[in-house]
Amino acid sequence: MLRRTLLLLLALCLSAPAAAQTLKIATLAPDGSAWMRELRAAAAEVKQGTGGRVEVKYFPGGVMGNDAVVLRKIRLGQLQGGVLTSSELSMVYPDATVYSLPFQFSGWADVDKVRPVVDPMLAKGFSQHGLHMLGASGVGFAYLMGNKPLRSQADMAGVKLWVPANDAIAIRTFEIGGVNPIPLPIGDVFTSLQTGMVDTVANTPSGAIALQWHGKLRSLVDLPLSFVVGYLVVDDKAWKKLSPADQAVVQKAFDGAAQRMDANVRRDDVAALEALKKQGLVVTTLDAAEAARWRGFGKQVTAEMEAKGEISPQVLAALRQALAQPGAR
Repeated sequence: MLRRTLLLLLALCLSAPAAAQTLKIATLAPDGSAWMRELRAAAAEVKQGTGGRVEVKYFPGGVMGNDAVVLRKIRLGQLQGGVLTSSELSMVYPDATVYSLPFQFSGWADVDKVRPVVDPMLAKGFSQHGLHMLGASGVGFAYLMGNKPLRSQADMAGVKLWVPANDAIAIRTFEIGGVNPIPLPIGDVFTSLQTGMVDTVANTPSGAIALQWHGKLRSLVDLPLSFVVGYLVVDDKAWKKLSPADQAVVQKAFDGAAQRMDANVRRDDVAALEALKKQGLVVTTLDAAEAARWRGFGKQVTAEMEAKGEISPQVLAALRQALAQPGAR
């Protein structure tokens, strides 16, 4: 009798469906945004493709805290992943900042040359630092935007420039250029623009609208500062708990989402800039000497990082080699 009971219990255990593995992922992207729509589409694809064995649960709008807090919660196992910026991820994996190096890109043609080469190198690097890169998606080019035209060195004097907290590259670049930036969490910028604590920001056109900063911005400098990328990473321990078949489904779903988001960003940034112009935003161009001066500061910052080993020579060489290919610039 006991033997039959044990066999019955064993059969029930073997026949019972395995509990779904949940990947809890935090992001600053607001619910309802284009980013969240694509992320939710990927989650639905994962659930269907794995037969419910893997589910993805999001915490949008920064409810889990800023990037630093999210990273800490990932390490503690309270979250399995996050959509994070290079600034915070550089504390884990320094090469995450490679796309944010100042004045590296002049437009989308440069990005198209570089990313097929550098993205796989970054994925390997993240893995070596305990994170699996599910995707990397361009957020667009960051431009200087302020409440007055900025055309010359004199115009830049005295501006109250916001930069993301812990964005060491931006801080270095502007300090070398003679501007004292004001590092703040992104959630504090709207109020700071309202109060006049800051009057100039570095952001993408669509980002300025999404965050409702555009009401205080009257001018944009037509010189890309950096290419902004959002990385979707999950803890490697959580990733390895998934079966190889389920890993393939998850990776495919988020690869597709990243590609769609890249396409959306290109379209949305063009539309956002046109909308800002209609609201009175003036696009200004630096004269050749001033543009060259800022590009020089960018090269100086990159050279210093390279000399200090703050970015790997392999990744930097790959970036430069790709940019040097015909048609890149």
